[in-house]
Amino acid sequence: MADAPFAAAADLHAHSTVSDGTDTPAELIASASLAGLEALAITDHDSTAGWAEAAHAARELGIALLPGLELSTRVQFASVHVLGYLVDPTDEGLVAETARIRDSRLTRAEQIVRRIAADYDLTWDDVLAQTSDGATIGRPHIADALVARGHAETRSDAFAGILHWRSGYAQPHYAPDPLTGIRLIRAAGGVPVLAHPGTRGAEDVIPETRLRRFVEGGLFGLEIDHPENTDAAKSRLRELARRYGLAVTGSSDYHGLGKPNRLGEYTTAPEVVARIIAEGRGSAPILP
Repeated sequence: MADAPFAAAADLHAHSTVSDGTDTPAELIASASLAGLEALAITDHDSTAGWAEAAHAARELGIALLPGLELSTRVQFASVHVLGYLVDPTDEGLVAETARIRDSRLTRAEQIVRRIAADYDLTWDDVLAQTSDGATIGRPHIADALVARGHAETRSDAFAGILHWRSGYAQPHYAPDPLTGIRLIRAAGGVPVLAHPGTRGAEDVIPETRLRRFVEGGLFGLEIDHPENTDAAKSRLRELARRYGLAVTGSSDYHGLGKPNRLGEYTTAPEVVARIIAEGRGSAPILP
């Protein structure tokens, strides 16, 4: 489209060491440049702490950057994530809620490590060794510690084995319900998109009655083109997006060495990025 701010599509979901990625925010931007991307969103879990470093690198390398975050929410025992683009990082409601989530993540991580340590050689110091200063500590860092200790081959193996809920070591952390999360993002001037809603298959795609409430609460779009959404789920989600006038986004959910996902393997169309920028009131994108 002529009024789109970018000539190319954007990868709108990527993590740095501020949460559970393995690239620093600056390295994340450099990786995006090497991957041939012209636009990227930084979306660390429940944190905007990487924005300043990423913005500096984006200006230096001529990469367009959408500041964002991935907000943790929950439906009963099921984890649900909501991407929030262009939020105000100083919004009191969002700051308070993300701090509460991060505190709960930390407490949960410590409890999980204590449980694992009863059966495996693992300490909290092992986990801290896998994090950077100020990072939102979570299960991926425990997985990395298990790998470093030789209890798993890769982070994915750790999640499929010791950290799988069937192993009995895991427990949930505090998170608001998705509707509350959507409203928080909108109240902070941001644009909310439901993250990877088809990873469990078409039969577990969000019920339409619940989705309708999310739309009424301000949901902007669905992250459909994602490496972990199943094909059957994508088909169902596209049908729902058409029915409720929701935007369709695509993203890699890049975590550096933490996942096999490749930067730019899925992207969002320039006209959708333009709509996000038009609706976002909390912060501004970094444009080359």
